[in-house]
Amino acid sequence: MKKLTEKNAASYLAVIIFITFIIRCFIAAYTGLGNGESYYFRGALHLDLSYFDQPPLFFWLGAISIKIFGLTNFGIRFPSVLLFSGTSWLLFIVTRQLFNAKAGFWAAVIMNLSAVFTVAVACWYQPDAPLMFFWLVATYFIVELMVGPGAEHSEKTRNSRRTWLLWLAVGVSMGLATLSKYHVLFLFAGVFMFIATNKNQRHWLRHPGPYIAVLITIIMALPILWWNYNNNWVSFVFQGSRAGVGEKFHLHFDWFLRSIGGQAAYLLPWIWVPTIRQLFISYRMRKQLLAYSFIFWMSILPIVFFTVVTLWADLQYHFHWQAPGYMMLFIALGFAVDRSLNGGEKTKRLTRRWLNFSIIFTLLTISVLTLHMVTGFWTVYGPKWVVHYFHGDNLDPTIQGVDYTDIQTRFEKEGWLNDPHIFTGSTRWWLTGKLDWALKGKKDIVVFNADPRNLAFLVDPKKLIGKDAIIIGDKHQAYVDADVKPFFDSVKQVSDIPIIRNGVEYTLQVYYCTNFHVPAQPRMDLPVYKQLIGLPPFGK
Repeated sequence: MKKLTEKNAASYLAVIIFITFIIRCFIAAYTGLGNGESYYFRGALHLDLSYFDQPPLFFWLGAISIKIFGLTNFGIRFPSVLLFSGTSWLLFIVTRQLFNAKAGFWAAVIMNLSAVFTVAVACWYQPDAPLMFFWLVATYFIVELMVGPGAEHSEKTRNSRRTWLLWLAVGVSMGLATLSKYHVLFLFAGVFMFIATNKNQRHWLRHPGPYIAVLITIIMALPILWWNYNNNWVSFVFQGSRAGVGEKFHLHFDWFLRSIGGQAAYLLPWIWVPTIRQLFISYRMRKQLLAYSFIFWMSILPIVFFTVVTLWADLQYHFHWQAPGYMMLFIALGFAVDRSLNGGEKTKRLTRRWLNFSIIFTLLTISVLTLHMVTGFWTVYGPKWVVHYFHGDNLDPTIQGVDYTDIQTRFEKEGWLNDPHIFTGSTRWWLTGKLDWALKGKKDIVVFNADPRNLAFLVDPKKLIGKDAIIIGDKHQAYVDADVKPFFDSVKQVSDIPIIRNGVEYTLQVYYCTNFHVPAQPRMDLPVYKQLIGLPPFGK
């Protein structure tokens, strides 16, 4: 391989993007859908203006993809794989705008080496892939306006035709980002803070361009607003409640430390440390170089907000919510790597070792995890404590990334799949999602729980009255007794469904329930009950 230069950086990156695209296509096709993906998939079958916990764009993209490729793992995930290839290229060109092409190459490489980006964002059916892509599309146009070469004199060209077109492009790309995920609020806030804290950029506050861009974004977000208007603003209530304090305010430093540790693990600790270092460097250099000021304000808000709120809000294991901020810091880290590789021999040697280790670790880990997820080989040939250490009940957590095809086999054997008098469901939204994906959406589903999330909007339970149901449990006997039995004449446990990978690794309980009806006693705590008596599932 020839030495990386400004001239060949783009072509080298294009080769890497192509190779990783092919690899991710195989990962997308041959690994099972996780809990979140399985839960989301029915939204692609049930197109709507918006959805309970996410904006609609990735559902729409999933619907288009499965029309082309079929209702398969690859079909539902292909948009994520394709968009991440575009995200890698966009990160390169934005970094090239701010620094140079070699820095852009390394920024894109580092993003592809970090754990949360290289698989979770790049392969899985979630809203993060379109968010990252359109976030960077908007960033590209904003950089053209405010940070690129000559931006110090942007006031002189503020009324040019090109400037007006760029602001229109900002509005459209921000609108698409808004349709992707609510994280886009931090993009708006970051741009505002960048303008407000830089004197030579404050003239944009007097220019119609930013306000036109915001207006375009709001117009493009009308499907979200209209859907929420007709559904008690449930999306905003739900997302806002996740950062709330609950009934009593208590500081939880364990949650805070868990968040920091989780972010480090998701990025990989040896990538997270130098990335965070760039946050402090960007702050220190923000007054000397406009690019650093831009990177600082575009990265600091999502990272700090979603970390600080864990002091009082249990965000559980959503360590990827800070990802847009880290993506922006990869720009600065790419530039730092380029400078190190052109520095002294010791610095150059250490940087090469760090890069080589990161490449080898990521490739080896992805290969082992993918092979284990598909075959379960580690259960037989590897030390079991490795997969059981972080999970209770002696359960391998990677089993959650396996499609529960044994459910479909059982449904076909019993004749339940083609029986129009039978629907199905569970007492948890995530398990109902896994069940739904196993049956490829062929049965109506109901979540018998206070937290059905988006699934409450995709099936009308009133049309299921009088039918029987197959309810799947995961050691949920107490919840079946409390939340399922009141809706049926009888609930009988039948033989379990073993989930088989490398032998039986997981067992689900099965209940045959007869004659679905409105319970005799009111159950206003359950959305399914509210729907049965004609009320919306959420809200008063």
